[in-house]
Amino acid sequence: MENIQKISISEQVYAQLRDRILKKVLPVGAELPSERELSETLGVNRGAVREAIKRLQQARLVRVRHGGATQVENFEAEGGLELLPSLMVNAQGQVNLEVARGIVTLRRALAPVVAGQAAVHGGKALADSLKPVITNMQNTSELPKLQQLAFDFWALVVQGSGNVVFKLAFNSMNQTYVAAWNTLTLVMQDEFRDVDTLTQLMQAIEAGEQRRCEVLARQHVELGSRALNAALGTA
Repeated sequence: MENIQKISISEQVYAQLRDRILKKVLPVGAELPSERELSETLGVNRGAVREAIKRLQQARLVRVRHGGATQVENFEAEGGLELLPSLMVNAQGQVNLEVARGIVTLRRALAPVVAGQAAVHGGKALADSLKPVITNMQNTSELPKLQQLAFDFWALVVQGSGNVVFKLAFNSMNQTYVAAWNTLTLVMQDEFRDVDTLTQLMQAIEAGEQRRCEVLARQHVELGSRALNAALGTA
């Protein structure tokens, strides 16, 4: 049994319009129907439509032109990382390969830098918060638990990096990761089971060894990167 999710009407309108824009069913430059037309077509009140369009503006998916016409923007030029979760998996649960490959590349590039900064700014306090996670990883062989603990480990490392940009980027990447969580469990199992490297990384953070943290983080995420690229059919 799963909790019933209560989704507002405006959220549902926003999601429908957002997905049509991201799938390019509504191309760049296209004008959305008026509030009245959308309200009648979708069978909702105009307030819900207005709120949905406001959210589309905030996500830089549309802009309201002079006179009230709402025009689709080029999200690839104007959008932010918050769009990644919506791009990662389609309505049928299929992973967008282009987006997945991009995430792999971004993750491979960011992880060493984040780990290095964690050594500089986190030190012993961060290492102390990581120790229970490592202990739990060492005491289980269950893959789903290891996956969650690995997720928790990196969340702490990012928080300990002292860099708000890393934190915000991590939040968006994590939402994208969660969207494909079950798909990644088996694919990335070698990385989730690589507790030894994470243990060494924790020790290097405690010692403030920035360069060693970078090396260990790169070594660790490369396991998942290779597996993901193999699964995605890339070199």
